[in-house]
Amino acid sequence: MAETAQMQKKEPSAASKATPKPGSRPDYATLGGIGLALAGILGGLLLEKGSIQDVAQGTAFMIVMGGTLGAVLVTTPLPIVLRAFKRLGSIFFESADSTSAAIETLIQLAAKARKNGIVSLETESDAITDPFLRKALNMAVDGTDLQEIRKLMENDISLSEYFAEAEARVWEAAGGYAPTIGIIGAVMGLIQVMKHLEDIKEVGHGIAVAFVATVYGVGSANIFFLPAANKLKSRMREATLMMDMTLEGVVGIVEGLHPTLIRLKLEAYNPHPAKVGKSRKARAPEGAPKPKTAAQPAAAQI
Repeated sequence: MAETAQMQKKEPSAASKATPKPGSRPDYATLGGIGLALAGILGGLLLEKGSIQDVAQGTAFMIVMGGTLGAVLVTTPLPIVLRAFKRLGSIFFESADSTSAAIETLIQLAAKARKNGIVSLETESDAITDPFLRKALNMAVDGTDLQEIRKLMENDISLSEYFAEAEARVWEAAGGYAPTIGIIGAVMGLIQVMKHLEDIKEVGHGIAVAFVATVYGVGSANIFFLPAANKLKSRMREATLMMDMTLEGVVGIVEGLHPTLIRLKLEAYNPHPAKVGKSRKARAPEGAPKPKTAAQPAAAQI
């Protein structure tokens, strides 16, 4: 008995083996997109024999960014604005967790639940890093009715979508205000230029500087603010899809479905199903039926 207990302590749980580790990696699409846009704009300026200093105006930057932030604060409650700034990191970094790894986690849990009962998954919840999966699994282990589990978890999904949509609208609003604030900055610059009409060279230089604010407003809106809002919406859709898949997996575990059948259901959520297929060939879930050999039909005929 003591040796059996020691073996159980040494043996890693299914969740610890299959649960993807939390982490993030740079979103090269965002970083490359911003870099390419700036390179194209500034490169065109240099090809036209311009200078970076022509558009490097701290006053124009202050007018556009300060005015845009003020307009956003008038539009949106402060807590939502603060959450939007915290969510800014997800624009430049994406989750390292993969759908394939999440599917493997659910399959391992389903195999253990089918073999030892769903109560045996109580020890697995501590090793699960995904709070959505941990919550659903704990309710399943506690014997909560299946319809109640689905209702509560779908409510969590709806609330997550609501909060994410509100955060994306902050950057969407900034993208709408920035070009107008840029025009205001340009008009303010022209007002100062009109005070010195006696010097035509100074007037030309002043007009060029005045329109830098318009460049900042239109550029920030179309290179960052509006794309950032759409990227957050894309992240929201990815997270919703992952939660829907997780919920379907937990429902399948509660219903006692075979791990192979659960895998077939979850593969529909995987954008790269070939990877799941390879992992399935490499390691079939516990309790899965073994493929028939050529000798089995012959034996049946005899």
